[in-house]
This record gives sequence, C-alpha cells and structure tokens, in this order.
Amino acid sequence: AMLTCALLALLALGAARAQERASCSSIVPRKEWKAMASQCRERLNLPVRYVIVAHTEGSTCASPALCEQQARNVQYYHMREKGWCDVGYNFLIGEDGLVYEGRGWNTKGAHSGPTWNSKSIAISFMGNYMASPERVPPARALRAAHNLLACGVARGALSPRYEVKGHRDVISTTSPGDQLYNIIQTWPHYSE
Repeated sequence: AMLTCALLALLALGAARAQERASCSSIVPRKEWKAMASQCRERLNLPVRYVIVAHTEGSTCASPALCEQQARNVQYYHMREKGWCDVGYNFLIGEDGLVYEGRGWNTKGAHSGPTWNSKSIAISFMGNYMASPERVPPARALRAAHNLLACGVARGALSPRYEVKGHRDVISTTSPGDQLYNIIQTWPHYSE
C-alpha cells in the first residue's frame, strides 16, 4: 500500500511537471529577444492573486522577429523615456502566439500604480485594441495568454483562485482597448 501511494505521488508529480512544461513552453526568455538588463530589485510575494490584462497601444507584430523587435521597443520606451528599471509588464503577448518574458514571475511590475503593482502580474498584448473596432488579438495570442496563466498556477506564481482584471478596472485608462476588454470579460477568472 505504501509503495502504491509513493508511485501515485510520483506519477502525479510527473504529470504536474509535464503540464507546467507544456503550458510554459511558449515563453520566450529575455535573452532570446535581446532585452536590456533589468535594473529592478523589488520582488513580488508569490503566489499573487491578480492578473492585470493590458495592451501596449503600439504596433502589433505577427512574427517572432517583429515581436522581438516590438518587445525591445516597449522596453526601450519604458526604460529610456519613462525612466523605469525595466519594461513595465511581467509578460508581453505577441500576435505570433508567443509570450515574451518581461519582468517575469518574481519581479514587481510598473503598470497599475502602487496598490496593484505589488499584488499582481501584468500581461500586455502588443498592439492597440482600441483604434479599429474590429481589431482583436488572434486566437493564437489568446491561447498563449491562457497557457501563460496555466503556467503561472503550475509554477506556484499565481494562486489557483487568481482573478483577471482589465487594466481599466484598476486605473484610469482605455487599456486593454474595448475589443480585448470585451474578450477578457468572458474568461472564467475575470472579476471586475
């Protein structure tokens, strides 16, 4: 009986690790998109309970080469123009269906003010989902976001009872754009 329990526990652990690998596999590490070195020092207390969904309001990108460049553009703007210690978001999502690591799971972001930055992860879709009424992220980008959230839970970075909020739910902004906002309101973990 003890051996059976031990084997079942090992199988469960193996399944959890396989799930984490599968859901975390679309994350492009900072070094691959040639991010500038982060100057950030503030850590998040994991697991966090909230996920803030934003959009960058910049250009969209539909290929890894273009999305890597766009991630660099956003980081450059945040560090050089705004004077922040890194790109403001924890993760960026490209229309190529990949997730670009920003500050990552452990580092406090600069996206939603002092109240929310310390207790949330921010994921920002690269693009503007406000300007054109019919513009929505493609299915592969939305899938990448869902996989990222599953990855966060599997890694223990997100509470299994996490809540998704639109950027506009927590600060005065049009982000994540009307079209993306309508979509995230249908997500199972959405909470106003």
